[in-house]
Amino acid sequence: MTTTHPQTSQPVFIWLMIVALFVTAMILVGGATRLTDSGLSITEWRPVTGAIPPLSSEGWDRELELYRSTTEYQVQNRGMSMEEFQFIYWWEWGHRFLGRVIGLIFAVPFFFFLFRRMIPAGMTLPLTGLFFLGGLQGAIGWWMVASGLVDRLDVSQYRLATHLGMAFVILGLTLWLAMDARYGRQPAGGGRLMVWTKAFWALVFLQIVLGAFVAGLDAGRIFTTWPLMEGRLIPDGYLAGMSWLQAAFESRPAVQLHHRWTGYLLAICAAVLSFALWRKGLKAAAGALAVITAAQIILGITTLVHAAPLSLSLIHQGGAIALFAAAGLTAWKIRRV
Repeated sequence: MTTTHPQTSQPVFIWLMIVALFVTAMILVGGATRLTDSGLSITEWRPVTGAIPPLSSEGWDRELELYRSTTEYQVQNRGMSMEEFQFIYWWEWGHRFLGRVIGLIFAVPFFFFLFRRMIPAGMTLPLTGLFFLGGLQGAIGWWMVASGLVDRLDVSQYRLATHLGMAFVILGLTLWLAMDARYGRQPAGGGRLMVWTKAFWALVFLQIVLGAFVAGLDAGRIFTTWPLMEGRLIPDGYLAGMSWLQAAFESRPAVQLHHRWTGYLLAICAAVLSFALWRKGLKAAAGALAVITAAQIILGITTLVHAAPLSLSLIHQGGAIALFAAAGLTAWKIRRV
């Protein structure tokens, strides 16, 4: 076993970085599944046997017949051909299959390292917790899908946001533990700058969750002008007859407005934090945060004015992953100052 410190492990670091890459792919495939309206094409939760797709025409007929019982099919996709159904089915199957692959990629090396006593000191419990979070994420995924099978055309935006939020929690923990495995765990440091860096990371996470509400309500395809929303600062139908609290999560104009303005707040915070990092001599971190934040805001505006096509939406989601990872890795680095 190669080590650079009594509490480090290069193999564990490489393993966790591979897991992080697969989680990133899972998030992107999940985004494509949502944006292609594929998430309700598989109406059963079969954790083991579901890994095998239909292998005969009878199997495909059965899956399509199950899908025909959903409200989405009856209202939105009635008369869908087998070829059209297979397109959305493969997206959802691929998303679930990737989840199973991640489970194996995590579990097999984890128990190997555990048996060989290769896990750095103090990391066994966090890694065990990460293992259970992965299992919980699978259950949350089905809980989300189940919300859209009857009396809805899409899954619940609340459950979609929970599912995406958990994916980013898993990604953040995986990256943090990977860095601990490579360079060793150390007591918290960084002072006030650490507090502000963690606050920025939390704000990025909040913006990602708000983005899930935008996706869940298809709110990115209305008010496709910038900087104003069809000529208004506060769009028509902001409350949509709801209380402010309800509108914040269920009104399409309100959800989009909040996502926009949180983006502007992120831009300000990124500029201030980057300046503070630069003054501390952390020029690489400062430059990365500034550039990635600016690029992500430009991507967001471009995606909006083009009414959120699949390609731009996925690039925008990739930008969110990059910004979240950059903020988290910066927080990890500041902690060691």
